[in-house]
Amino acid sequence: MADAFNAADGTRISFEEAGEGPAVLLVHGSGLSRAIWRGFGYVKALRGSYRVITVDLRGHGRSDKPHREQDYRMELVVGDLLAVLDAAGVDAAHLLGYSFGARVGFSLADSHPERMLSFVSAGGTHRPLAGQIERVFFPGYDQAISDGGMAEFVRRWGEASGRPIDPQTAAAFQANDAAALQAYFRQSESEPGVPEDRLERFALPVLLLAGTEDHPRARDSRLAADLIPGAEFRALAGRNHGSTLVPADEVLEAVLPFLERAGKGLRVEHMFE
Repeated sequence: MADAFNAADGTRISFEEAGEGPAVLLVHGSGLSRAIWRGFGYVKALRGSYRVITVDLRGHGRSDKPHREQDYRMELVVGDLLAVLDAAGVDAAHLLGYSFGARVGFSLADSHPERMLSFVSAGGTHRPLAGQIERVFFPGYDQAISDGGMAEFVRRWGEASGRPIDPQTAAAFQANDAAALQAYFRQSESEPGVPEDRLERFALPVLLLAGTEDHPRARDSRLAADLIPGAEFRALAGRNHGSTLVPADEVLEAVLPFLERAGKGLRVEHMFE
């Protein structure tokens, strides 16, 4: 494990490395941590050919957890990833982001494309999040955190979904600092995203993945694939937002050839020929 520090505000960001080769930065989603990538098998699948860097976003895992909403502005989160790349001595990396991690990937590709070799968005969106967090989790999620912290959040989430949250995901969410995650969610609701006219200027290889049952994110991913030159969308049959990454086999069947071709400078549209 290692730490990087964002020069803008001093926030400490924890990260971990495994393997050797071109760098792949794995960025988790809301309420999770870098542990998901090892637990779901992504680190094992990638570390034989790549230098895998897993990061805890601010407010998550072993990274610092500020409680002010303004501390979760997107420019700061992007700065965290740049600080990690700098601390690791990496000029540019492939980035695979899930959910909010993909959202950060869109912003990094927009503002610092020179630091990215390629971008894989899994269940992500470039659009504003206002109202989307309730659709991903459940209406009243913010009040649930206020009422009973992360335990109440997980209970209400399972109740709303009609089934208990799987133990691994439930444990990951309950390990969060409730005040930090609430501030993070509130700031995320106000972020503008990346305008569509800027997506049209992306010049790096991009692969967009989303479950067929993840309706807002599948729609947004198809739209982004239409706007980004040479980008490809791949639907993950039967998956919803929470199951985007699991099981890993179908995701890796798309990601591994994409990374290989992107590393050779080939356009993403050739990936499924």
